Amino acid sequence: MKFDVLTLFPEMFEPLKTSIIGRAVQKKLIELNLINIRDFSKDKHKKVDDTPYGGGAGMVMMPEVVYDAYNSIQNKENAKVIYLTPQGKTLNQEKVIELSKEEHIILLCGHYEGIDQRVLDEIVDEEISIGDYVLTGGELPAMILIDSISRYIKGVLKEESTNEESFSKNLLEYPQYTKPEVFKRKKGAGSVTISDTMKI
Repeated sequence: MKFDVLTLFPEMFEPLKTSIIGRAVQKKLIELNLINIRDFSKDKHKKVDDTPYGGGAGMVMMPEVVYDAYNSIQNKENAKVIYLTPQGKTLNQEKVIELSKEEHIILLCGHYEGIDQRVLDEIVDEEISIGDYVLTGGELPAMILIDSISRYIKGVLKEESTNEESFSKNLLEYPQYTKPEVFKRKKGAGSVTISDTMKI
């Protein structure tokens, strides 16, 4: 799986270099490329936004700089382009599994008051939201999408880890226990088994 991320803040993706996703990148199970949209600004001050037509608060990312950043991506003919936005369809596990079957995903992270609609109409295949609330940008949603999708890439996790987990059968996962057997006078694995919890 190849992820290309179009962002104004590539440094925000440092956490993905650690833990399970970091190991998957090292093993080349997934490829993660960060493209700094600001690098494609033709303005001497590297400006990427301007005031919205019709007035209003905030700034809007200009279409040309986003389009040029997108065009810098190689071999994108079959890639799926996703714009992370509160206006998108809310992400769920079914969508995660569907996206995990793609070979190449391009994630577009908006900022400020959003991105000029003309470039969205030109390059975006799907808009996705991670919930009914507003964030300062699309970087955190993009990281959530990368993390959730990567778990379904072969070799990233043991297969049983994704077969029997929360939401895999529209049910929440049963309680988990480990050693010690007794904690705060409560018994764990010694008295409660998986079969017992599944009957509840």
